[in-house]
Amino acid sequence: MIFQFPFISSFLNNKKHILTLLLIFSVALVSAQEIIKDNPVKETPKVDSSKKMKIDGIIATVGEYIILDSDIDKAYLEISSQGGSVKDITRCQMLGKLMEDKLYAHQAVQDSVKVTDSEVKTMMDERLNYMTEQLGSMDKIVEYYKKDNEEDFRTYFFDILKENKLTTEMQKKIVDDVEITPEEVRNFFKKIPKDELPVFSAEMEVAQIVVKPKISDADKQKVIDRLNGFKKEIQEGSSFATKAVLYSQDPGSRSSGGYYKMNRKTPFVKEFKDVAFSLDEGEISEPFETEYGYHIIFVEKVKGQEVELRHILLAPKVTEEALLEAKEKITLIRKRIVDKEITFAEAARTLSDEKETRTNGGVLINPKTQDTRFELTKMDPSLYAQVSNLKENELSSPFVEEPQEGKKQFKLVTVTNRINEHTADYAKDYTKIKELALKEKQIKAIGKWFDDKIKDTYIKIIGEYKDCSFTNNWLKK
Repeated sequence: MIFQFPFISSFLNNKKHILTLLLIFSVALVSAQEIIKDNPVKETPKVDSSKKMKIDGIIATVGEYIILDSDIDKAYLEISSQGGSVKDITRCQMLGKLMEDKLYAHQAVQDSVKVTDSEVKTMMDERLNYMTEQLGSMDKIVEYYKKDNEEDFRTYFFDILKENKLTTEMQKKIVDDVEITPEEVRNFFKKIPKDELPVFSAEMEVAQIVVKPKISDADKQKVIDRLNGFKKEIQEGSSFATKAVLYSQDPGSRSSGGYYKMNRKTPFVKEFKDVAFSLDEGEISEPFETEYGYHIIFVEKVKGQEVELRHILLAPKVTEEALLEAKEKITLIRKRIVDKEITFAEAARTLSDEKETRTNGGVLINPKTQDTRFELTKMDPSLYAQVSNLKENELSSPFVEEPQEGKKQFKLVTVTNRINEHTADYAKDYTKIKELALKEKQIKAIGKWFDDKIKDTYIKIIGEYKDCSFTNNWLKK
């Protein structure tokens, strides 16, 4: 949320807490794991991030982890490559951030936080697929990271991702147990001076009705027959992954040959999970249906409660006749609402084809906050385009959208409530105030954790970096 909150800002500027906020709400920075001769740093760190040290050596040690002077340059490069600004980040601040990451990873190992090689491999495959799309080839990735060959890069990148995963899991472990009571939220709000109350930006609540074109049984059978044909060819020796790359309509897995790794808590639709966990290793399913279309699944590996699989998704084609029928239906629904024969909520509950919103009268839930309000400045651009010009309770014209490849549907949307930018009100904005109060409590928990673990961990800072003013007590003064 966008807010003006000097009260919180003064807390965050506290010496012990400013970087811990970054750790909770930002991605861990990349840092190297190469060990070289321990040479002291001979040049004083400069505030200007563009001035690099001439001699590269170990500048800090946290537990069993080391930090090289070149790691700071790599961290700057990583931030810049993601579009971030580094002009106000000093080398001392960056070293402090890297040391925080190392302490998280070190303590995760001490606490036996589990990060399996298969998890890291999956992360690496996903990241490399994305990076290949951005840079064009693996050779360019190797060149970008200044490695001699692909094998060296993969070893280097694996270690980085494993450390980052350890860091993330340790952060999560610290804050997961932090809870906040209504009384604590109330006290948090009361402590804020009136002239420093947060200002929340404009929001709206939105509802929708969806009409999906009907698919004929004949068109469904065509897709089932095609999937059965794929299954037969694969059983006769064809590659499942190649079939998925060529024919699957799932954009999330197509480029990786239909690959997914999942457990029973992975947020896949029930029908998909039921089939996946009913198969033995090496088995291919019969075609089955979900809301996305028809699938076949091939289970590659079963590891305890985890399954590694590939799948192919095909969706039946929608005929022009079915599209016309759907358009006529949603036009009629709109007319009945405008003529006040039925309310929007009643129409959504009885006539909408979208089961996720049907039961609550078509009201959308914000996936980021799990409530019904959407900040205009953070709203999904496609949704914003649909509702930005609507007045409260005004009904849109029917429009067609394609939420998945090859699957068109018709929609009506309305704005059920507009909330203008306003100063925080305890009763009206309780959810947001609770979120701020919880973040403050999490920051305090992180700060205490750092104070405790720094005392018990071997930490060494070498050379002129000892003169840095760190936000945490790394020098144990």
